Amino acid sequence: MRAILLGSGLAVVLSLLGTRVAIGWFIRHGFGQPIRDDGPTTHHVKRGTPTMGGLVIIASAVAAYLLATLVTGSRPTASGWLLLLLLLGCGAVGFLDDFIKVYTQHNQGLSSRAKMAGQTLVALVFGLLATQLFADERGVRPASQYLSTTHDWGIKLPLVVALLLIWFIVTASSNGANLADGADGLLAGTAAMVFGAYAVVNFWQNNHRCGSPDVGASCYEVRDPLDLAVASAAIAAACIGFLWWNAKPAQIIMGDVGSLALGGALAGLAIMSRTELLMAVIAGLFVLETLSVLLQMSWFKLTRRVTGTGRRIFRIAPIHHHFEHLGWDEVTVVIRFWIIAGLCVVAGLGIFYADWLG
Repeated sequence: MRAILLGSGLAVVLSLLGTRVAIGWFIRHGFGQPIRDDGPTTHHVKRGTPTMGGLVIIASAVAAYLLATLVTGSRPTASGWLLLLLLLGCGAVGFLDDFIKVYTQHNQGLSSRAKMAGQTLVALVFGLLATQLFADERGVRPASQYLSTTHDWGIKLPLVVALLLIWFIVTASSNGANLADGADGLLAGTAAMVFGAYAVVNFWQNNHRCGSPDVGASCYEVRDPLDLAVASAAIAAACIGFLWWNAKPAQIIMGDVGSLALGGALAGLAIMSRTELLMAVIAGLFVLETLSVLLQMSWFKLTRRVTGTGRRIFRIAPIHHHFEHLGWDEVTVVIRFWIIAGLCVVAGLGIFYADWLG
């Protein structure tokens, strides 16, 4: 518990102060955000706002996690290092995308194929390391070859199938977080809630680990739940510190470096805590954003093929922009989507606790 409190405290302070420093540095060096022309017209005033603020979230979370574990007399575990691999690896892909946008002052960065190739490389390296190495004294590895909700279930998947599943979770989660990063404070606030929920889940799992004293049949086969709780709390707190400057009117934008990193880290938490399917509930807002884009693209292609004229379900996707086009103020959209995100988090935690009771 001391490590969780220390890690979250350090992260929020480092992020709060570090973001202020980053704003000035990015302004002096011309790191301004280009804006998509077909987006809400109210967003055009954001053109030139400092971007790549996600670098501060990553740096604050990593520094706070490492310092908290070392100061409390422990060392980062295999699960902790693997989580950092996803955070930094997906963040590196996002950094390249952001840097190209800033350098060319155009909203087109990495091609979709190049971005997917980078995410795939990070996901497969993580998957191989997490499923094949770093078994503890109980024989438990950071990730398993089973599908899971709150525990592993079903049959053991062949390694190739397990790696494909891990690839899907990492790419879907990172891209889902990326789609939610389209309004001031939306992703930062949502991520703070989601990672906060995982800090609770991992702390609960640590207190009910299989093999621990006074733990009954309702136990969890997770390798390093306490370390994951510390990392989750640090990331959540870093998002809160960043949100101070990212709330409307945003003085800095997270960028793909932040959104892809947060999505990748979320996938790692789900995989290593054996809660892959539960993540779809806890991070339900990301699922909603992703589904809106998939439905929009699918319906447009289908109607163009059938009628010759592509039609849209939403005025623009992802769905939070649709409501802005309907005339909702951006702050109203963000707050209402935060409410949806909070309800998803509460529902996910409720399912997790109900399963333990059952």
